[in-house]
Amino acid sequence: MAKAKRSSAINMLFIGNSFTQRNNLPGLLAELAEARSLPVNHELISVGGASLRTHWNAGRASKAIATGGFDYVVLQEQSTLPVKNANRMAENMRLFDELIKRAGSKTVLYMTWARQHSPETQQAIADAYSTIGSELAAIVVPVGLAWRDYLSRHDKPVLYDRDQSHPTLAGSYLAACVFLAALLNQNPIRIESGPDELDQSIRLALQRAAWRQVGPRK
Repeated sequence: MAKAKRSSAINMLFIGNSFTQRNNLPGLLAELAEARSLPVNHELISVGGASLRTHWNAGRASKAIATGGFDYVVLQEQSTLPVKNANRMAENMRLFDELIKRAGSKTVLYMTWARQHSPETQQAIADAYSTIGSELAAIVVPVGLAWRDYLSRHDKPVLYDRDQSHPTLAGSYLAACVFLAALLNQNPIRIESGPDELDQSIRLALQRAAWRQVGPRK
């Protein structure tokens, strides 16, 4: 099948699980980007609890990469695999990265956060993503590090859902702000549009946390 033609918008494919799907992270990012006059088209391939190996074996994600004409393909690994088996995670990402580069797209790695009851694992998660990101020359979006920084400074809003794993809307909004900064090199601070459930002062605090973590690319 022929590859789809690229549009004038930024075309993104997200591959992951509920950490990406919950609260519609791609949609939150698109809304932020629109406020900076950057139209974003996005697709999501998500399976609850899935690792990237699960997606690889299923084949749907590989087909989408080959035919989708995406500018960026975002890979989100199962949240505890970087701690339990960083080598396996790296293997999974190498498989997809080869396809992504062959399709003329750019690999993006979505660094997630530690479980609420084990914050000490955040550094291992960060190291796993940074190491394979450097090897693949991929863009690493340091959401987990932004979470750690925000939690060290603020008690509210709560970023973790009741299961101490998944994000609340505030957690997903912070992730979207980090994506805007790290991937699209746009400052999220003072963007007024956003979820009505989060008041403007909360959105501003989350925006600042994202920009503090990423800042402008040199």
